Amino acid sequence: MTQNNIKQLEIELWEAADELRANSKLTAGEYKDPLLGLILLRFAENKFEEAKATLAKTLPINPRTKQQREATKDDYAAMGAMYLPEKARYSYLATLPEAEDLAEAVNTAMKLIEAEYEDLEGILPKNFHDLTPEDDTDSNLLANLIRIFNSDSVRNAQGDVFGRVYEYFLMKLSMMGAGAQEGGEFFTPPSLVQLIVNFIQPNHGIIHDPACGSGGMFVQTAYFIKNHENKKVNEAIKVYGTEYKTGTTKLAKMNLAIHGIEGKIANSNSFYSDPHELYGKCDFVMANPPFNVDKVDAKNKFLAEDKRLPFGAPLTGKGTIGNANYLWIQYFMSYLNETGRAGFVMASSATDAGNAEKRIREELVKTGNISCIVSIGNNFFYTRSLPCHLWFFDKNKKHKDSILMIDARNVYRKVSTTLNDFSDEQLEGLTAIMAMYRGEKPKVSKDNAWFNEHFPDGKYRDVEGLCKIVSLEEVAEQDYSLTPGRYVGVNIEIDMDFDYKGRMKELHSELATLNAEANELMNKIQGFEL
Repeated sequence: MTQNNIKQLEIELWEAADELRANSKLTAGEYKDPLLGLILLRFAENKFEEAKATLAKTLPINPRTKQQREATKDDYAAMGAMYLPEKARYSYLATLPEAEDLAEAVNTAMKLIEAEYEDLEGILPKNFHDLTPEDDTDSNLLANLIRIFNSDSVRNAQGDVFGRVYEYFLMKLSMMGAGAQEGGEFFTPPSLVQLIVNFIQPNHGIIHDPACGSGGMFVQTAYFIKNHENKKVNEAIKVYGTEYKTGTTKLAKMNLAIHGIEGKIANSNSFYSDPHELYGKCDFVMANPPFNVDKVDAKNKFLAEDKRLPFGAPLTGKGTIGNANYLWIQYFMSYLNETGRAGFVMASSATDAGNAEKRIREELVKTGNISCIVSIGNNFFYTRSLPCHLWFFDKNKKHKDSILMIDARNVYRKVSTTLNDFSDEQLEGLTAIMAMYRGEKPKVSKDNAWFNEHFPDGKYRDVEGLCKIVSLEEVAEQDYSLTPGRYVGVNIEIDMDFDYKGRMKELHSELATLNAEANELMNKIQGFEL
């Protein structure tokens, strides 16, 4: 199946599934878990049948009995597939008579899979009665969903198709706010994940994400290995994730199962624990942590003795932690081994933050381990429109005395009036800048107009408004600011597609709301009698 075919299948399945939800009484949040659970079941059977056919041709024959030995769970695992008991198979559920309790059958299927796989115990959704009619006037949402995922095109899909479908559904659900109860943090936009993976090239060893959400960093790492390395994913890497939200932890474990990635996901708070005990052991760290957290307990015993904070906690004058960004940043560097690399998303304010944050940033710069900072423009996230920065560490970098600054705020493709991403050409070009900084030959298509415009001879050069290699002395002169715009200069591009009228309308609406709230507060104050 080609990439275009996969994209078309994603769209068709989503539109069909979303139309069913729109005609039901469920919110997007209520629909999310059972919907993703069905995708897992469908995918699991496809992989199971694919592996079963291969094993039938390859399993050895007993010379004494002349019989081929039966396939084991380990045989299926080696093929990247889960072993499925008969009543946990999608085909069994899809052919149940109407008189059967379909929701109970699907719940049972989930329990059977959990019984086979310890890491999934208590993880899979079992609330499928929520998708069945309350009375004769309601349509049977569950039966219709099972039918959608049992079409010929879906039954015959092989390889990574369902992993991509699962990621696509996560993205669409995130855009609908289905993760609002988890702070909208379960999904990082593919463009940012792919840029992080492209920059740090996580192709071996221990991979850690201390704020792993639904596991997107691990999934993109697996794709990177499949596309660029002649290795099997589970032989090349070991993945470890930590996620605080229980619901999101379940999503991550399902995501790994769907993609056939072996790994450990801990449901824990990274501020007060290192559940996998990975200090100084990681080859790669990737993360999109929650920004600007202000409720971390500075007196927590674990935090007070935390060796992951070599430069101390960013304490305020009152001895509290007003912003946890520089906890995360130190964690990411501390998890790395002597040759490790890290790439993570961070609030834009962190590159210029003052007080304790500035002191810590100065110490980080002096380590020589910061390899690159990338400014990202507005509208890359589905649940917030603010800009951000991508930070990159490399403990084994050649140029300890410099940092690559990239201002990519004017590098984007407009998906809609409220959403941007990177085109394939832009991703390839940005990745090439990092490769050239490292002294590697950039892998760029000959017809990449974006790259050829900025680097006509195929070699690195500082480009005004885009990129510059700066010395640590220059950073010190700029009071240890890590904002790329301070160094690369200005390249003014006016976005003629920006919806000025729409934005002004939003601002007027916000102003009206604030004025109304101010008047209400004033009335309360005036009516208050001492």
